[in-house]
Amino acid sequence: MEVALRWGFVAILVSAFVISGVYRSRARRISGTIARRQEGTWAVIMRALLALPLFLSFLAYAVHPDWMNWSYVPLPNWLRWSALAFGAACVFFLWWVFASIRENISETILTKPNHQLVKAGPYRWIRHPLYSGALATFFALGLIASNGFIVGLIVIALVLFKIVVIPREEQQLIAKFGEDYIAYQKTTGSLLPKLRQ
Repeated sequence: MEVALRWGFVAILVSAFVISGVYRSRARRISGTIARRQEGTWAVIMRALLALPLFLSFLAYAVHPDWMNWSYVPLPNWLRWSALAFGAACVFFLWWVFASIRENISETILTKPNHQLVKAGPYRWIRHPLYSGALATFFALGLIASNGFIVGLIVIALVLFKIVVIPREEQQLIAKFGEDYIAYQKTTGSLLPKLRQ
């Protein structure tokens, strides 16, 4: 069982990164890039303190699961298998997000000169479905690995995205699109669909 879960973990992780890499590479060719340093010191620090440990923990579990035994949390098998199915669904959701945003994808919270406001696909209901999809995928991976450290980092990431990243990104989007984006905010949720208009 552990071997099957681990291979499922690797398949989800690799699939998500391949989809992201293909679409981001295409976007760079078509619409250029924005240097990460333009975001400011806060973004560099956040990536170093959060993203780096997260990806190193993914790599450690994928290569040698025993390396992550120090933060192992016993979870019921049904939950881990359910997380595997959920993680696979998240990969398809991420593909839908990238296929919808296409060359408008940015590696920063800043907007490109030719940036367009996308309202198709999952963007019809959610303003930041890429964040939703990535966080959900990584949370599923943490449950598959039965690892408290990974799950804890995702919870911290969720809080930071909600209170730091999304507000800063939306300031940029309002500056770019003005009233159109403000009207869009009223009908959509930031990470989940808005239940009431």
